[in-house]
Amino acid sequence: MLNLFNRKQLLLDEEIIEWIFNCYAWTLDQFDKDVFLNETVLVIPDNKHFPGKENSAEGMATLIFDQVKQYAGMAHWPTRLHNLAKNNCNIPPNQSIVIDGALRGKNANVQSKHSAMLQGEYSQSAPIVSGFPQPSNSITFSYHPQQLKTPEGIIAHFAHGLSQHLAGTAKVLPPGGEEYLPMAREITGIFMGFGIMFANSAIIARAGGCGGCGGGQSPVRQVFLSEDEATYALAVFCQLKSIDGRKASKHLKKHLRRFFKAALKDSKHRMQSNTRLKLP
Repeated sequence: MLNLFNRKQLLLDEEIIEWIFNCYAWTLDQFDKDVFLNETVLVIPDNKHFPGKENSAEGMATLIFDQVKQYAGMAHWPTRLHNLAKNNCNIPPNQSIVIDGALRGKNANVQSKHSAMLQGEYSQSAPIVSGFPQPSNSITFSYHPQQLKTPEGIIAHFAHGLSQHLAGTAKVLPPGGEEYLPMAREITGIFMGFGIMFANSAIIARAGGCGGCGGGQSPVRQVFLSEDEATYALAVFCQLKSIDGRKASKHLKKHLRRFFKAALKDSKHRMQSNTRLKLP
């Protein structure tokens, strides 16, 4: 008997769900579980969480970026912003830098050292051009003013950039190895509290412009997880942090809310038997 009407419908492929859980275990192991438990919050895309206004694109991008760094627990990281519109979409090269003290958290101080080769989010396809000053001991984050038209998208863009660099400090590769690094970096951004923005900006209409730089004819940010995958990862975050799902759901796109509700229920059931994600 086929049992068509009683068959349980899977939210995602079983292997994908298992990987999301394993990736969370990796982030908790690599990026300070205590900071996650005691300091990480669910970041809400509203004026209360992102107050202030600036008159210029540079000022607004800097304001948003500084707030994203604060929520990520990475305010002490040396960074600089690079406006692609003023530099013909060219990106200055980064260099290997050293982060003094704890990688994340309010109590980061100058004691131990962590280093990694840190690259801008679009640097894989960006040429190294002459005419830029020598890279200072800071990480360059690039943006295009077009991205400011989609606030959730540019928040996710900056959070993704930070999570990419944080993932570069891990002592071991994420589950699945190097091939899964792009997806693991997004999970890391959701782990840092930005899941609503990642889910809502997983599919974004393209804008006009030159393309290839985050403005123009490219998405507002690089996307590796699907809407459903990012939404499921957000549900796991809420379960781990004991956050009422309604707090996140009302800020999700309407078509994601039903899936999110089901993901909360599914992830809660799975976590009851997942010893790797048992938290005090």
